[in-house]
Amino acid sequence: MPAKMPLLFSRFVKLEHSVFALPFAYAGAFLAQGGAPGFSRLFWITFAMVAARSLAMGLNRVIDREIDARNPRTAGRELPSGKMSLSNALAFCALSLAALALALSRLPRLTWYLAPIVIAVFAIYPYTKRFTTFCHFSLGAADGLAPVGAWVAVSGHLAWQPFLLMGAVTFWIGGFDIAYACLDIDFDRREGLYSLPALLGPGRALLLMRISHLLAVALLAAAGFALALGAVYFAGVGAVFLLLAIENALVRESNLSRVGTFMTMNGFIGITYFAFLAADLLVK
Repeated sequence: MPAKMPLLFSRFVKLEHSVFALPFAYAGAFLAQGGAPGFSRLFWITFAMVAARSLAMGLNRVIDREIDARNPRTAGRELPSGKMSLSNALAFCALSLAALALALSRLPRLTWYLAPIVIAVFAIYPYTKRFTTFCHFSLGAADGLAPVGAWVAVSGHLAWQPFLLMGAVTFWIGGFDIAYACLDIDFDRREGLYSLPALLGPGRALLLMRISHLLAVALLAAAGFALALGAVYFAGVGAVFLLLAIENALVRESNLSRVGTFMTMNGFIGITYFAFLAADLLVK
């Protein structure tokens, strides 16, 4: 493999964006354990998460390659620009799937049984923009599987509490994706693609983003009550609310130029939430 290929693959799936869902996977693991899981379990959860996200993003890029080629904003991506061949992209997806299978073989059996559902979500999400304006929340749900999967990876069984975190991540990421879709309103309308901004216009779509983020905070608080967490946890929920408020204040219908800053802030949101949650559990 040429030396530049690992960097190319990293750019292909934006590996650094794993930080969005990974803290919530750790949150699910810590909550299932009631504290810090063992190093081995946490290692394989991390391995599975990175493999799963790489698979999801790889499938997204492969399925959307023709649409991306027609969109000036995305035409420079690896597949439409010709920097990466389709065969290499498919090989990367296959390798990511194999890595996920390896990780799941080290985790409770239930994770293996649930894997086809997760992979189906990954494969269906890229198509949703072709038939539903709520495609943004399908992306959020794909990321929201992280805390549920990590809970199962630690406990070996399903429970209802981690689905509150899944809902929070769904509305958080879905709301962000609404803002991001405001950049493609003209293209989506021209191509007949579905999105809330294309349907409603940026003003009402951004209002829905703000409502989605309020729902995300409410679900994080609900998880705290459901799991009898303490004051430190709820301080973390307050910090997430503050960060989301700042994020929302940066984007206006009249000025969408700051949407790109969401990427950095979203990383801080996940890390901040997990840091407070872990502190709450570990100081008890």
